[in-house]
Amino acid sequence: MSQSSKEKNPAWRYGERVNEKNTNILCIFCNKITTGGIYRFKYHLIGGDRNVTSCPKCPPEVREEIKNFVEKKKELKNQMVHQPMVTNLDDDDDDDIEELSLPTKRGRDGSSHGSSTKIRAFARWVYDAGLPFNCVNYDTFGDFIEAVGQYGPGMKPPTYHEIKGPYLNKEVEETNKIIEEHKVVWNKYGCSIMMDKWTTRTEKMIINVLVNSPGGSLFLESIDASDSSTDHIKMFTLFQNTIEKIGPRKVVQVVTDNASENVKAGCMIEGAYKNVYWTPCAAHCINLMFGDIFKERPFSTVFGQGVRLYSYISQRPLLLNMMRRFTMQKSLVKPGKTRFATAFLTLSSLHCQKDNLRKMVTSED
Repeated sequence: MSQSSKEKNPAWRYGERVNEKNTNILCIFCNKITTGGIYRFKYHLIGGDRNVTSCPKCPPEVREEIKNFVEKKKELKNQMVHQPMVTNLDDDDDDDIEELSLPTKRGRDGSSHGSSTKIRAFARWVYDAGLPFNCVNYDTFGDFIEAVGQYGPGMKPPTYHEIKGPYLNKEVEETNKIIEEHKVVWNKYGCSIMMDKWTTRTEKMIINVLVNSPGGSLFLESIDASDSSTDHIKMFTLFQNTIEKIGPRKVVQVVTDNASENVKAGCMIEGAYKNVYWTPCAAHCINLMFGDIFKERPFSTVFGQGVRLYSYISQRPLLLNMMRRFTMQKSLVKPGKTRFATAFLTLSSLHCQKDNLRKMVTSED
């Protein structure tokens, strides 16, 4: 790596490479070694990335500096899409792609036929494989595109057996490394067990178990509870098994919703482990509070009117399209993190669109 690369990328001032390939970098603040090159090390300093452990000792001014640097680079890369000839924005060996957009035949609208055809080929593969469209929103999709761009023409796709075997094994090894990194934080600071019970579209009851600590949240396992009732004894057994799996000395609290079986199981946990507390989920508490508010007048009356109004519109496609014309394509439903938060936001949207809705119902249409 050239000296100019270090000067252009400020992240190198706060990390030291451990090997010659620059893939392992030692943080000068927390002495943690980050794998994956300078790209992952930048997000180690910035924090908030689910795939990279955040640095607990990074100064705020350094975090802001690296964050601004990353945002500026993203802006430059976006600008390159509209430039026919751009080469080597900077020399961040492991981080950035050396971009070279060759001139291609353009249509009358100025678009590039070559680029459009390649993107359509990728989209066709997504359709053929039946992948969900939001797969392009994953962070790993950006990594994949960068890897293809860096390789250049002639890249051979992996075979079925490579995806099923060696590459899958490598991902499992990488995931285990991330788990071990989290365990180090659990040993030092302790952790919280979080359990979320939900029902799928096929009426399956699933309990997701996560572990949260200053190092971030880690998904531990999912438990299918469809074939058995989740009374307080069985929930206590689940709590206890998870605590023992992690280690009782590392667990600070168990966080669940306020269902009656969880309340009883939580009291049993506090009796069995003197250092472990049961904590009700704050979001669920707020949701229950909102629910109680909607039971009182005049809130219950207004809420009922809002539900009937939106139900009447949404069940009639022609009327729904008409509403969108009058509201300038804005939807009345505003999703929130909880069901009753969504209800509040939707009522607020109805209030904001009151004049447009009145114009709609008094129109000749």
